[in-house]
Amino acid sequence: AADIPCSAYRAGWSNPRIEWKFQKGSSLVLFYYGGELTEPYKNRVQFSPTTIHFSTVTRADTGRYICEVVGDGSQIAKSEVNLIVQGATPTPSHALPHPP
Repeated sequence: AADIPCSAYRAGWSNPRIEWKFQKGSSLVLFYYGGELTEPYKNRVQFSPTTIHFSTVTRADTGRYICEVVGDGSQIAKSEVNLIVQGATPTPSHALPHPP
């Protein structure tokens, strides 16, 4: 599991619009906007204005998470978090010893 904070969120702003983006290399995925999580995130991410919570993470989730908050008028704030998921490389199934 992992929690990624949105430090750009301002409690005093009226009716802020929040968007989350995931950047890995040159690709940028908009995965929370318009009040909804997109696939494949909606099954394993919980959203709150200040944090997104991943129930499970894999090495594929390593990258930059960008939270953008737009308030009424021209207010805009942005925060970024780099998530690094480390873990042992799974052993290929064919390398497991077979029971006699």
